[in-house]
Amino acid sequence: MTKAEDISFGYLLNDVTLLFRKHFDRRAVKFGLTRAQWRATKMLYHREGLRQTELAESLEMEPIAVGRVIDRLQAAGFVERRPDPKDRRAWRLYVTDQARGVIADMELIAKGVRKDATVGITVAELEHALGVLNRMKENLQALDNGGHPDDVEV
Repeated sequence: MTKAEDISFGYLLNDVTLLFRKHFDRRAVKFGLTRAQWRATKMLYHREGLRQTELAESLEMEPIAVGRVIDRLQAAGFVERRPDPKDRRAWRLYVTDQARGVIADMELIAKGVRKDATVGITVAELEHALGVLNRMKENLQALDNGGHPDDVEV
């Protein structure tokens, strides 16, 4: 009998991710935003005033990588850093009017890629697949936190 761990799926997950990025980036090139920049902009649009470390945590990225994304977004006029009124050493991040002007278009691009990717897939199938992927993510996060996947609540 085949066990779940005998089924190789890592390459498939990677391929889907790469293709999703490629098609998103291809459509979003007219706005000058990569997918990573779009994710950061969207997060800041919904949660303005985050610190860079808080944004990194929300995006599940390393702070140094988020710093580079924010540097590029700031240089392109999509994000601005403002001093934190409670901490002179810290900065808060805010989207600019330029970013607000492209949010709706970027949402349409993301929805279009999702639509193309899910042709022939029912909502129930997608919800089931997402549930399984979330459980895998939780299992792997448990390992990062010194636990064991069996400790994850289902």
